[in-house]
Amino acid sequence: MDLPVVVVDDGSTDATAAEAEKGGATVLRHARNQGKGAALGTGFSHARGRGYEAVITLDGDGQHDPADIPAFLTAYGRGGATVIVGNRMADTGRMPRVRRGTNWLMSWLLSRLMGQTVPDTQCGFRLYRCDALPAQPLSSARYAAESEILLELANAGARIGAVPVRTIYCGETSKINPVIDTCRFCAMMLRQQLRRKRS
Repeated sequence: MDLPVVVVDDGSTDATAAEAEKGGATVLRHARNQGKGAALGTGFSHARGRGYEAVITLDGDGQHDPADIPAFLTAYGRGGATVIVGNRMADTGRMPRVRRGTNWLMSWLLSRLMGQTVPDTQCGFRLYRCDALPAQPLSSARYAAESEILLELANAGARIGAVPVRTIYCGETSKINPVIDTCRFCAMMLRQQLRRKRS
């Protein structure tokens, strides 16, 4: 299956852009690092501007296996879900304990707020229907952005599905700070709650 590949180079200082272009990907560059939320926004704008029906996102840290993409397409083909989130929580044996606990807690909190169960809300391996993507820039620049997207979609009445994906960990150091990013997550949820009360 020949699908267009887009890489958002968020201010990297290595050979990311050159290697991606060599592999045939379209590269969108940020001159400086702006965070995951900004990178997603750039990718979403590109997809909407080219009239794509849907977009699949995956992180560039090697933890997502592109071989799982057909599972997303199959789930999307069955219809009904606006966004489909990868679920790593059925196989957490190789997931670091702190991350496993953080993922479980955040997924439980978000599922309660959204009124539907999403087993792994922190997984960046997702399929989004482009016509449902937020038109406004995300208020969360970093990792809380993906939780913000799910809340906005759920508040708009979207159904969120899930598919099992493999968990790949090779001893790399996570860029997620359990304390700082949990605080950002809580701040994002508070903003969402205040916004809902005002609307």
